[in-house]
This record gives sequence, structure tokens and C-alpha cells, in this order.
Amino acid sequence: MEWVVLGVVVALVLYLVMVYNRMVALRQATGQSWSDVDVQLKQRHDLIPNLVETVKGYAAHERGTFDEVIRARNAAVNAQGPAAAASAEGALSGALGRLFALSEAYPDLKANQNFLSLQGELADIENKIAAARRFFNNAVSEYNTAIQSVPAVFFAASMGFKPSGFFELPEPERAAVQQAPSVKF
Repeated sequence: MEWVVLGVVVALVLYLVMVYNRMVALRQATGQSWSDVDVQLKQRHDLIPNLVETVKGYAAHERGTFDEVIRARNAAVNAQGPAAAASAEGALSGALGRLFALSEAYPDLKANQNFLSLQGELADIENKIAAARRFFNNAVSEYNTAIQSVPAVFFAASMGFKPSGFFELPEPERAAVQQAPSVKF
């Protein structure tokens, strides 16, 4: 009888160790996937000064737009964590949108090979950011589910496992995504 009780206790301890190790692995995956997002964001941030300098050559009198892009970039560079980064990146996307709208008024700029190359690089990076963000949000979802499921829910918080936040679209971008595009001829 003692061996049965001992066997059950050992099995229970082994099961709890497996649950704990799974939560650690998922937390690590969440951290790694955030690092992947961060790398893509850094590439985006590094590209922006070159883009601004290229546009400045054609539209030097548009100082306010350039300053806004640089301020938004600096805020995004200094943002800490998914929530702050998402907000800062939303502001940066808006500022970049205004910069590209400005380029519409300058046909020579739109035809400039350097500008077109930078614009293409930025589009590529935006796609990579979107993919990294999806991967990060998936890792966060798995981690949050694991720490909020039985039996982990009973001891996860006391062992330092706290829910992680998603990298969500800022409200203006979310509204734009939810609105159906209109096509006019």
C-alpha cells in the first residue's frame, strides 16, 4: 500500500514538473518571438532616416512632416514592451503615411530610384513585421492559455508566471482594417 501511495506522489510530482517546464518553455518562446518583432522594428527604424533624407532633397520646405516622422521614429525606438511599441509604431505608421502622401506632390521624387528602393524595402519590412507580430501573438496566446489552464492556474502566479500582453494594432489602424475598402472608377 505504501508503494502505491509513493508511486502516486511521484507521478503527481513528475506531472507538475512537466507542467512547470512547459510553462517555462512557452514563456521563453514568447520572449524569443518578441525579439524577432524587435529586430524587424529596428530594421524599420534604421531605414526611416534614409527615407526622410531622400524626400528632403525634393521637398525641403516640408519641415513639419520630416520633424513629425523623426519624432515618431524616436518614440518608437525608445518604446519598451509590446503595448508601448504597438502605440508608438501606430504613430510612426501614420507619420510615414503622411510622408508618402507628400511624395505624391513631387513627380521627380516618385521616379527617384533611391526613393523607390527605400519604399520597396520599407514595404518588405512591413510584411516581415506583420509576420513576426502574428508569430509573437500566437506564442503569447499559447503561453497565456497554459498558465490559465488547470492545474497550472493553481500555482502559476505564485511562481512568477504572469499573463503576457499581445502586440495589438493601435485603435486608428484597427478601425482602418475593420472598414471595408471602397473601389471607385
